[in-house]
Amino acid sequence: MPEEHSPTIMAVDELQAIIQRCQILEEADFKGEDFNLFQVAGQKCLEDGYAAQLLEVIQNEKNKVIIKNMGWNLISPLVRCIFMYKQEDDKREHCLRILDQLAQLCNPKELFLGLLEQIEQTSGEQVCQTVMLLLQPLQTVLLKLQNKKAYSVGLSLAMIMNQLTPLPVPYTKQQIEEDKLGLCQCCNAVVDFAKPFVNEVVKNMEKSSEYNDMELKEELIKFCMRSLKYPLLTAQLEQLEGIEEHPFRHFATEIIDILWHIGELIPLVFVHHKGKSPHWENQEFSDIERKNSADSLASLSYLVFVQHFGVECFPVVFSPSYLLLCNMAHIEMLLKRTEESVLSKGLDLFESCLLRMEDNSLLHHYLEFRDFINVPQDLVKIMTLCPMEHMRKKSLNILQLLIDKFDTEGKYTLFRCLLKTSNHAGVEGYIIKNIKDQIHLALTKEYDSIWFTGHHLISLLDLVLSLPEGAETDLLQNSDRIMASLNLLRYLVIKDCESDNQTGVWTTLGKIEQNFLKPLRVGLNMSKAHYEAEIKNKKENRKEAQSSNTVCSVTVSGEKMPAMTTGMQLQVLHSALFTFDLIESVLARVEELIEVKTKAVMDENS
Repeated sequence: MPEEHSPTIMAVDELQAIIQRCQILEEADFKGEDFNLFQVAGQKCLEDGYAAQLLEVIQNEKNKVIIKNMGWNLISPLVRCIFMYKQEDDKREHCLRILDQLAQLCNPKELFLGLLEQIEQTSGEQVCQTVMLLLQPLQTVLLKLQNKKAYSVGLSLAMIMNQLTPLPVPYTKQQIEEDKLGLCQCCNAVVDFAKPFVNEVVKNMEKSSEYNDMELKEELIKFCMRSLKYPLLTAQLEQLEGIEEHPFRHFATEIIDILWHIGELIPLVFVHHKGKSPHWENQEFSDIERKNSADSLASLSYLVFVQHFGVECFPVVFSPSYLLLCNMAHIEMLLKRTEESVLSKGLDLFESCLLRMEDNSLLHHYLEFRDFINVPQDLVKIMTLCPMEHMRKKSLNILQLLIDKFDTEGKYTLFRCLLKTSNHAGVEGYIIKNIKDQIHLALTKEYDSIWFTGHHLISLLDLVLSLPEGAETDLLQNSDRIMASLNLLRYLVIKDCESDNQTGVWTTLGKIEQNFLKPLRVGLNMSKAHYEAEIKNKKENRKEAQSSNTVCSVTVSGEKMPAMTTGMQLQVLHSALFTFDLIESVLARVEELIEVKTKAVMDENS
């Protein structure tokens, strides 16, 4: 016998010796030492490549009782060896058959704990591989359990999701196709793992309409809620060209199907609006669900109302305004997030809800709900602060869509709110342009709009035709708002005759001149003088300097600009002067129009 073979043969012989000794013992007489010896010998057989011999031992009917009690100890070395061998290696196939045999023969409770421990201990790139390897034996064991089955299923699903959650979710088409860590494949394998337990709940519900055993159902709902948050909240769920079956779309479909079949889809979609959670037997879980389910419920609404998963299950009885109301809390939560994948879902959900509605159909009463005030302000933050241009543009489009959907009083109230809260000249200018459009409609329609004429409009103009800090307002920083205000005033003076005075602008003209036109004229003169002096100083300094490439800093609108040459600074200063000239030209035109119209009326009266 060659010497190098002796250690392996010794390992097989040791295993056979332990087996023979245990065969004559009663099950109750097995000692801790027997378990340890069996584990060491079995592990050595696996590591030395003698999985075939170990498989024969396990398949031997005489060893059934031994394997039932001791086999679970082999899970850890077995998993290591499976990953060690290549896919086509016969030894790997023997190890897989051993795993299958252990699932059939071992004590379910002991093997369940062994499998769960193995999943818990895995990390990094092997997480998905380990989970997919052990799902089938874990499912086999769980189906055999009699006591605490629901708890064990819930523990298994929670453990698996805990291990998957730290993994990055593939987002681009390339990442999804590569599925480097196996997450896409693993998620769908986990759903297949859960299906027998879903079927069990459904069968029990069909047997009795008063199905009382809620434990297993609750565990499945927990799993679905976790899946909605991860990976579905951050996953790319749009159809991708070249991918026949999008793995995350398939996963989403399966999660929605589970919720539908166990009767929880519609209650969960509308749970937030009702202000209460579904009925849970476990009060502790009910408290946790209320606290942590916002992400999951928002993800669910996105799947249903944007991607239309499961939408065929919903009765067509809900008005578009009710659906918007139900979704506003979800939209608000999503718009407060900064991740592109989540933020984009919030914008898509908001847009989808608004597109269902007819223009001018959203009643102003909805602005009494906190969400309807907060969400437009969130849109403004995205429009002004988000680093992604396409997100900023989309937010602006959706804000306009929201404005279009409100009735006249709703538009009026929303305009007042945004003028007071946006703190951004560009946004304020945009709102003022919208106010001008509404005044135009009020003046040209056959019926009067009380909200954009008369005393209501005058109240709004008090906000619009004013300078935040009088003559000392930073005109450059507020140029968008000022230009929009001047254009609105010019429109009012041209469109509304003093004799008609539908808008009330002629009644309040003195106030407008005092609070807006005069301070603006003074501010323009001060600003132009300041910038012209600055330009003169820069030109003189440049002559004195050795080179025009001297680098220094400049502050514009209270913000320090990046280091610039003197030439670049002069360019910025000239640009500011051009803006002041533009404002001044419109201001002069407004003053001229007021003077002409006022003189004409005086001539008529005299």
